[in-house]
Amino acid sequence: MSRPRILVTRKLPTDVEARALSHFAATLNPDDGPSAREDILANAQGKDGLLVTVTDRIDAALIAALPASIRIISTFSVGYDHIDVAAAQARGIAVTNTPDVLTDATAEIALLLILGAARNAASGMATLREGRWKNWAPTGMLGTELSGKRLGILGLGRIGRATAHRARAFGMEIHYHNRHRLPPELEAGARYHADIASLFGASDVFSIHCASTPDTRGIVNRETIALLPHGAILVNTARGDIVDDEALIEALASGRLGAAGLDVYNNEPNLHPGYLNLSNAFLLPHLGSATLETRNAMGFRALENLEAFFAGNTPRDLVVP
Repeated sequence: MSRPRILVTRKLPTDVEARALSHFAATLNPDDGPSAREDILANAQGKDGLLVTVTDRIDAALIAALPASIRIISTFSVGYDHIDVAAAQARGIAVTNTPDVLTDATAEIALLLILGAARNAASGMATLREGRWKNWAPTGMLGTELSGKRLGILGLGRIGRATAHRARAFGMEIHYHNRHRLPPELEAGARYHADIASLFGASDVFSIHCASTPDTRGIVNRETIALLPHGAILVNTARGDIVDDEALIEALASGRLGAAGLDVYNNEPNLHPGYLNLSNAFLLPHLGSATLETRNAMGFRALENLEAFFAGNTPRDLVVP
């Protein structure tokens, strides 16, 4: 029996690619250039499935143009807002993602961003690299201690809870907003805010961990930033489109916000240039899941979904629109 034919749109870790080649007739991307839609369509010919990443915009038009042989799209990511799931379902194409496997890695990055933003790490590193550090000063490069501060988490899911767990070690008080309140064992003492405005008002540090949806896109804007305490810190490891860039840049430049720690952006990798000259912006290039352990786990999970599907079983991580 011939093996299922899949297209892998980006270069994946070595062990993941080896498994793909052992289980499938896999076409890989050894050069790792982000695939243009024309390349995806051309290389999808004669394939049974796609293994894509967040850099691939699988919109309704592309799905409509896919060959009839494509039966599944497995994404190497937790988020799937880059795929028009409804359009895929309408064509009878299954969509899967990779939840659970990047929780710890992303939570670690969230804490790095919180610490980096709170302690003026970007400005401090620039001072060293540019030769501007002359001496220790009692009032020099003062930051904010985390102990006793209120951490507001927008979206207390797996990553949000892992972030809260780590933040408690710094003595932070946890607050959160979800569409629905969690049971006490998952709250672990966190204070629930049914009204999102209340969460903004109670957050010395505001960390975003919700999915990108029509309800959350742009939810951090001039009006909601104005609800944060003066000098608050904003951190985003979720999706760039949850934040209005102009509003955040304005608040950072004016001192309305003390700092921001960002790992995700609108229009990645072409982030808003206004961030680049802000000394109180601690910026990372989407490193949330960037450990070998996590990227391997993501790849294996994506392949497991493909394996289950082609074996005639329901994939564990089937996305339902």
